[in-house]
Amino acid sequence: MAEKKTVLTYEGLKRLEDELQELKTVRRKEIAEKIKEARGQGDLSENAEYDSAKEEQAGVEARIILLEKMLKNAEVIDEEALNKDIVNVGSKVRLYDEEGNEEVDYTIVGSAEANPLEGRISNESPLGAALLGRTAGEDIAVEAPDGILSYKLLSIA
Repeated sequence: MAEKKTVLTYEGLKRLEDELQELKTVRRKEIAEKIKEARGQGDLSENAEYDSAKEEQAGVEARIILLEKMLKNAEVIDEEALNKDIVNVGSKVRLYDEEGNEEVDYTIVGSAEANPLEGRISNESPLGAALLGRTAGEDIAVEAPDGILSYKLLSIA
């Protein structure tokens, strides 16, 4: 079975590479020092600091494996080469939210970069998927748990 591609912008790729570097060079050393100090306290069977450090180490190692897998399967979107007439991953869109009676801006990104609080929505989210391939001026209806949400696609950048 083929690995799932991780769709990233150049910015997202850089962020993941920086995080991986930080985990490998800084966090691993910090945790190794915590484990060393906890071992020096004697009996490991009842040593909460040791257990905590080992759990932290497991979490960091799992994140390193995940990041390496994502980067290995990364598909980087060239935002400069995007067709600005239709919505693609990497597009910045302005929508009119008919229910909220307001204009909202989003950037369509791969799921690894999504952060709705920063206006970065996944191409796999209901709204992101509904926007892909659309052109400015189109009405967009998105099925959500609360019902159908209606938007007007005002512009694509």
